[in-house]
Formats: sequence, C-alpha cells, structure tokens
Amino acid sequence: MKPSLIVHGGAGNIPDSALEESQRGIRQALESGWAVLSQDGSALDAVEAAILSLEDNPSFDAGVGSYLNRDGRVQLDAILMDGATLKAGAVAAVERIRNPISLARLVLEKSDHMMLVGAGAEQFAVENGLPLCEPEDLITDRARAAWERLLEVSLATQNRESRSNGTVGAVALDSNGQLAAGTSTGGTNCKFPGRVGDSPLVGCGCYADAEAGGVSCTGYGEGIMKIVMAKMAVDLLRDPRAMTAHRKKAGSATIAQAVADACVRILARRAQAAGGLILLDCEGRAAAAFTTPHMAYGFVKSDGSFQIAS
Repeated sequence: MKPSLIVHGGAGNIPDSALEESQRGIRQALESGWAVLSQDGSALDAVEAAILSLEDNPSFDAGVGSYLNRDGRVQLDAILMDGATLKAGAVAAVERIRNPISLARLVLEKSDHMMLVGAGAEQFAVENGLPLCEPEDLITDRARAAWERLLEVSLATQNRESRSNGTVGAVALDSNGQLAAGTSTGGTNCKFPGRVGDSPLVGCGCYADAEAGGVSCTGYGEGIMKIVMAKMAVDLLRDPRAMTAHRKKAGSATIAQAVADACVRILARRAQAAGGLILLDCEGRAAAAFTTPHMAYGFVKSDGSFQIAS
C-alpha cells in the first residue's frame, strides 16, 4: 500500500506576518514524518515524528511555546491512537514534559490505561525513562507576552478567535496499511489551571480506526467535545453511501472531503464553535476543512511532493 501523511498546526486567526513561519513549520513536520514512511516505517512512528517537530517549534501551541494558563504555567495535553487495535495513549495537564506526544506513546505501549494526567503522568514518564524538564523550559517570551496581554483585558474573558498559533496533529497510513493519528496542545491562553480540552480525548480531538480512517481536530475544544467530532468523522467514513448525496450537493471531490466539510458545519451549527480537522480515509485519501480564517496544514500528494496550505 502507498503510504500517506497529513499534518496540521492549528486553526485560527493566523496573521499574514506569521503565515510563512507556520507553513515552514508544517513543511518540516511533513519532512520528519515522511522520512519515516518512505523508509517503510510505521504509521505510529511517522505521527510521533511529525508531532515532535511541531512540539519543538515555538510557532505552535504545543510543547515549547505553548500558551500559559491563568497562573502563568504551561500545561500540556497529547494523544496517540493506533487504528489497528483502537488503543490510545493520552496525557493531560503535564507541566514537566517537553514532548508530551512521546509520553502518550509510552502510555499507548507500556500501560494498561489509556490516559494519565498531571503528576501521575509525569511519574509514569520517569519510571519509563522519559526525562522531565523544568516548567520554565516550556515558556517563550512570545507566549508570556500573549499571556500578559490577555490578563490586562480580563481574567474572566477569553476570545476564542484570537489565536495566532494552535494545536498540532498528524494522521499517517503506512505501507503495511496501518493507520495512526495524534494530537498535541498547550490549550487556550489563560485557561483555568487543570482545564483539559478536546485534544487528548479519544473521539474528540483524535480518533483512528484502520477500518475507516483517522482524524485530528483543532479549534475551540469545548465545542469539539460537544459533538465528539473526531469519532463523528470516522463514523461518517464508515458508510460512504451516507455521504454520497452531500458530496454531490456540495461539490466535494471525494467522500473524505465531504465528511470533513460536514463535520465543521455541524461544529458551527450545533456547538456554535469554530475549528477544523484533518483526516485520512482507510485508503490514504486526505482531506481538511475549517471554519476559521486560516488553518495551517499540509499533506503528501500522490507524487510524493508536499502540498502546504494555511
């Protein structure tokens, strides 16, 4: 089977001055993931590699450079899901993990549980050889400045649409037909300490089923949770007949794109929220949709070249 890869760097108001930076980060993530897949590596390895690249890039709201919570600390969430087994590994509200996607991988492969949070997740990291970092190592000047600006406006009010960087994610299909998806985030600026959004929740911010497809979501987490958007997308992919009429009516090129379009419309209509998603169907066909002004994303085309959008 021909491998496939799609990645995203979040949906939101990306200013024109930051578009090139976001696109460069997406390209680097595609290069990291595709290097794995082109050498017959696994989908899990490719998703982890792509998201590691994005977590290490302070342009995105994941890993280093993530938004600060109300108390001025970074709390990170991540998930990695195996489409063959439906097993996921997820972590939430960790403060001393530089790359939460790698900790999520450890939970996936070395724990009977599917989610660990806070101090317990960090203890699991230490016991499995993943080093801790200092909380300050995750904070950049840009993130602190954004936190200070929002505090000046109001601690109680958050503008959902003001994000200039965002949650990251990836979906991969490898040459053996294995499918995996992952999502990683620092959450919203000035969020209440301990707040966990959609990103690490199975079926909300991420889902993968080798029989149907894989999805990673981004946007206003509380809205995405209301409609369980990632699982919704996979369920729609299961029965292409259900999407045929929509595809023809909307002019979507593929069933995969029709599913993506339908999900973000439901997000807007039923949850009154903005966001987006990327997906691959079980044949590796890529699709993306969003209701925000921009979403940084990219995928590998059939000829092996990269398509970058924002």
